[in-house]
Amino acid sequence: MKALKKILILLVILALVMPLMACRDKETKKTEAEAASTTKPADAEVEPYKIGIVTGTVSQGEEEFQEAMAQIAKYGKDKIVHTTYPDNFSTETETTISQFVNLASDPQVKAIIVGQAVPGTAASIDKVRETNPDMLFICGVVAEDPGVMSEKADICTLVDEISMGKTIPTEAHRMGAKTFIHYSFPRHLGYATIANRLNIMKDTCKELGIELVEVNAPDPTGDQGVSGAQQFIIEDVPRQIAQYGKIPLSSLPTAQCRSL
Repeated sequence: MKALKKILILLVILALVMPLMACRDKETKKTEAEAASTTKPADAEVEPYKIGIVTGTVSQGEEEFQEAMAQIAKYGKDKIVHTTYPDNFSTETETTISQFVNLASDPQVKAIIVGQAVPGTAASIDKVRETNPDMLFICGVVAEDPGVMSEKADICTLVDEISMGKTIPTEAHRMGAKTFIHYSFPRHLGYATIANRLNIMKDTCKELGIELVEVNAPDPTGDQGVSGAQQFIIEDVPRQIAQYGKIPLSSLPTAQCRSL
């Protein structure tokens, strides 16, 4: 009898609830139908747009240049437009600015992605926004002062250069290094992040008992170009190894040999 009563109660509840659910379903379908009749397709509301990409030339940044070409191949020239900053961007700021301005002169360009925010990028953003205040800027590898660029661009990306000042020498020490050689050149050391990183490296090496040696390499944007800078490194590394010595793997602890 108890089981029968439970079944009867359940049937009564279902009899009461089903009409409510049916009414709700009808109202929902009606609301959705009305919304569909008054709402335009999403694609019809999107205004024509293009995305600008600024990279280095093949000689200065082949990877970023080729990636821009890949994006054009994928999305088409009607969506992606590309330009480059000059190889000697450190001394040709006006040329860099003009490249940005030319890119933004197309009214359909709504956003500009900068592969490397080289010196001159902040001034370029200011110039573009004089006539295009709503232009979206996304900057990677911020070379100019991050404090300045964070106020200029909408999005900035950069690896944690500062922490590298501690992590790189620490890993070198763990691997058994006694000498830490830092290759750079005046233009790079003029960047706030790289200069701070080097200072932290000096302090970290001192704490770990590692000798830090600074070597001035040719600037890739200088007269010798990228090939000259590369050739210098290729020739200088053996000289440094000959001067400071090479630690044989057999002298390192087993755990360090495995990590190498």
